[in-house]
Amino acid sequence: MLSFFRRQHLRNRRGLGVLLIAAVALLFARDPAAAGLFDPKTFVLDNGLQVVLIEDHRAPVVTQMIWYRAGSADEPIGKSGIAHFLEHLMFKGTRDVPAGEFSEVVTRNGGRENAFTSYDYTGYFQTVAADRLETVMRLEADRMTNLTLTEAQVLAERKVILEERSSRVDNTPNGLFFEQMNAAQYLAYPYRIPVIGWENEIRELTLDDALDWYRTYYTPNNAILIVAGDVTLQTLKPLAEKYYGVIPQRAQPVRDRPQEPPQLAARRLEMFHPQVTQDTWRRSYLAPSYQWGETQHALPLQLLAQILGGRSTSRLYRDMVIDNPIAVRASAFYSATDVGPSQFFLFAVPRGDTTLDDVEMRMEALIEDVVDNGITQDELDRTKRFLLAQVIYARDNVQGAARIFGEALTNGRSIEDVESWPDRVKAVTLEEVNAAARYVFDKRQSVTGILRTGQPS
Repeated sequence: MLSFFRRQHLRNRRGLGVLLIAAVALLFARDPAAAGLFDPKTFVLDNGLQVVLIEDHRAPVVTQMIWYRAGSADEPIGKSGIAHFLEHLMFKGTRDVPAGEFSEVVTRNGGRENAFTSYDYTGYFQTVAADRLETVMRLEADRMTNLTLTEAQVLAERKVILEERSSRVDNTPNGLFFEQMNAAQYLAYPYRIPVIGWENEIRELTLDDALDWYRTYYTPNNAILIVAGDVTLQTLKPLAEKYYGVIPQRAQPVRDRPQEPPQLAARRLEMFHPQVTQDTWRRSYLAPSYQWGETQHALPLQLLAQILGGRSTSRLYRDMVIDNPIAVRASAFYSATDVGPSQFFLFAVPRGDTTLDDVEMRMEALIEDVVDNGITQDELDRTKRFLLAQVIYARDNVQGAARIFGEALTNGRSIEDVESWPDRVKAVTLEEVNAAARYVFDKRQSVTGILRTGQPS
């Protein structure tokens, strides 16, 4: 749940189940691939579009993904939600493909499609039989450059998004509270603004806002095409040149985001909501990523999150759920792949008559023990084996592989960064993980959240 609200906003369209499967793979192997495991091939078209091919000939299926380096954190002040808004509007048709026909063609060809918006990127994908790849490439390339919108379409879709926000955020205590915590975590960086946007700003989004966003960011030199599945380079390259290569490039957008200032004071939030059925405790710490801050800690933090709370054998779960049963859930989560500052999350749900104060005291004692005494070599070795095993499983899902590369490349990393991940995991030392723990668990850079049942006062 934390990763869903924090990282991206998925369209409630066909194919959501497949995306959730891929998301599970990403949770355990956030940007993994073993050297030679995926063995991608890549080339760049004359208009600047990078193309990546991940061959997998075990089934006659192919996934096409187009990723734009444009997310909600790139939005102008006062226009929150425009990235996600345009994602919806991209299904409204072009000069040659009327509204609704894109999805109908994919369905008639036995395919699945979806789209997603994150803080740092927006993506669109279709999964079809391999012999239908040309069809979806033609459709996707067409809407990269020929989107047509009307005032009526924009007004109608704006209502849809407002209803989506109402059902998925405003009427869910966790969704509302996570927005509040996120806004408290970031003092200046635009990750403090929800991907779907603030309601008052969504209501003011216009046709011109959508077209401005489209013309600024939806250009081939700001995009990455990833194709995974039963196709060869000899087949893919002519198709990419035929459909995408003819699209003219425009000026390369520049990411000019505000910097996050030093955080000097711990923050604490408490929210009551009548729909809450179980009180929860959570805490987030500002954390570096592969692209921001003390980047040397990013990979060790991925291991630390797994050691502390990534699965049922983790330290938090063993201590708080099994050995000293004061919680029914205890977990940790961290993502290293953000363009800007990330967060390291801790989460717990008290058991029975256990109070939130008891849970917090125990969690803080466990954090203090990690800072003072570190994790053990055995914990590190077991976690390495687990993560490296997950890399192999990721190979069995071509869409998951495409998502791994798409997220990495849109966020400023390289194919080699992805391919070398297992070797870099193997090389992480105990001292590096313990140093990362000492660095990230700085209470001055934390937000503690208490979500309780009851009426707001």
